[in-house]
Amino acid sequence: MRYDTSILINGKTIDAESPAYFIADIAANHDGDLMKAKELIWLAKEAGADAAKFQHFKAENIVSDYGFRELKSALSHQSEWQKSVFDTYKQYECNRDWNEELALTAKEAEIDFMTTPYDYEAIMMLDRYIPAYKIGSGDITWTEFIEEISKQNKPVILATGASSLEDVERAVETALKHTRQLVLLQCNTNYTGELENFKYINLKVLQSYALKYPQMILGLSDHTSGHATVLGAIALGAKVIEKHFTDDNYRVGPDHKFSMNPITWREMIDRARELEASLGDGVKRVEDNEKNTVIIQRRCLRLTKDLEIGDSIREEDVEALRPAPHSAIEPHYKKEILGRRLAVRKVKGDALYMEDLVE
Repeated sequence: MRYDTSILINGKTIDAESPAYFIADIAANHDGDLMKAKELIWLAKEAGADAAKFQHFKAENIVSDYGFRELKSALSHQSEWQKSVFDTYKQYECNRDWNEELALTAKEAEIDFMTTPYDYEAIMMLDRYIPAYKIGSGDITWTEFIEEISKQNKPVILATGASSLEDVERAVETALKHTRQLVLLQCNTNYTGELENFKYINLKVLQSYALKYPQMILGLSDHTSGHATVLGAIALGAKVIEKHFTDDNYRVGPDHKFSMNPITWREMIDRARELEASLGDGVKRVEDNEKNTVIIQRRCLRLTKDLEIGDSIREEDVEALRPAPHSAIEPHYKKEILGRRLAVRKVKGDALYMEDLVE
């Protein structure tokens, strides 16, 4: 399988050396209000997001009202919804008449406009506005839909929540038939916001993905509180991060409770950038900001008494003390210099240098 190891989204390069690309998933948090949707785009930009993402679904094209009414159980977070599953989806649809205005708002805010489409019409209507596509975890087995999105000649971001490795392999293989621009996201699709969800995030799946798909761009789509998982993912190589975004976690709606808000999002970005700066390149060396520390914290061999030219160095004549000026003899050379004679006069406390000694 062939895939790109560097992807360009609206002029931003995402690769092994780039900072993580952050997607603020506004999802249903616009609450059916265009002005709120536009406000959230601006807030996401101010909080440091690279992209503001929506979810374009129509209730009748994503859920079966009959099916959910018959299900009666296994509703997970949906059991807390005040309306039926179908009616809730209907209430929180992203109005497709908003598309151009949302895209223009994002352009004005200088943030990427993105969406997760959930039907073929959404692909057709949104393609002119978006630089990349997101495929939600729930569609990982809908290979015909994955194919259609992958044919659009734009980067594809594939979430892999609630799936087996077999599901992931099938979806990846399907996408790569039509595109080399694929990003693979680890994800846990439990939206309850419970603290126990942390034990199911399984960030080490990123390591498994890295082994199976070497140098593929990886990331995390996450629904836990805070940003601990995000920092862990970045440390494991994640380059695309998606979290839900709202302006108020206490508003009524399906996504507000587990979303990040402008304050927590900015905190996440700031900590992530600190982490990225700290990861380095893996080469062990004395860093530029340690060069003075080498002098003041390391020890060198210093004389315990005055010695004259021609005196030989005995073990009791030296001790290892700080500081260690540049080129002073380090303690691990002690056995090599014992018995050698001084070429210059030295006083007690002087550091020894190789040029001070003769055979």
